[in-house]
Amino acid sequence: MPTYRDEVVVLRTHKLGEADRIVTMLGRRHGKIRAVAKGVRRTSSRLGARLEPFMVADVQFYAGRSLDIVQQASSLGTYGSEIAADYDRYTAASAMVETADRLGDADASVSHYLLLVGGLRALSQGAHASRSILDSYLLRAMALSGWAPGLEECARCGAPGPHRSFVAQSGGMVCPDCAPAGSARVDPDTTGHLRALLQGDWDSVDAAATRTSAAASGLVAAYAQWHLERGIRSLAHVETNR
Repeated sequence: MPTYRDEVVVLRTHKLGEADRIVTMLGRRHGKIRAVAKGVRRTSSRLGARLEPFMVADVQFYAGRSLDIVQQASSLGTYGSEIAADYDRYTAASAMVETADRLGDADASVSHYLLLVGGLRALSQGAHASRSILDSYLLRAMALSGWAPGLEECARCGAPGPHRSFVAQSGGMVCPDCAPAGSARVDPDTTGHLRALLQGDWDSVDAAATRTSAAASGLVAAYAQWHLERGIRSLAHVETNR
């Protein structure tokens, strides 16, 4: 069977036998990849540090029947140590790679790969608040998968906004006629913050009040988890914006 190469982000690893690991990766060209990395748990292995979660690497694979096999790997982005050293960065990165893992089953693309790499790089550099980077990643990843939240017109009937109710099940902001009883009421600042997160307007995101960013984070989490149909376990450990 043929060999192939790809640039990958390591999403997660599992132990296999005494010295091997199964590594789940998101590839730039091949989408989600699961491969065996032989001997990486030995102290003498050169591959082990390059195939840890949050690392970006150029990897050569041997295509197997059920699982591929890692033959070579060279580092492209060593973000793991900076992320793991900070709790907020680590929990945000964990939620990001968990989301990428879920989306990679059907929706992986070059854009998904580049979005994840950019997010992990920003986390490792401490470029913005960790929760803001996560929220922006979640909204933009949902948008790439065809689930961009409606923030202007009503997400159900298309009535022009602005509107004040957010309903994850309906796709975003909804008008009074479409809003079910008990819908979350959203102030204009929070709606604007959601828009800035989706557009990557970091000047506006960084300038937002703590209460605004925290309210937006709750809406983003509800929206992402609704569309992924299962909870993002790592979100339970993520701190709200401070």
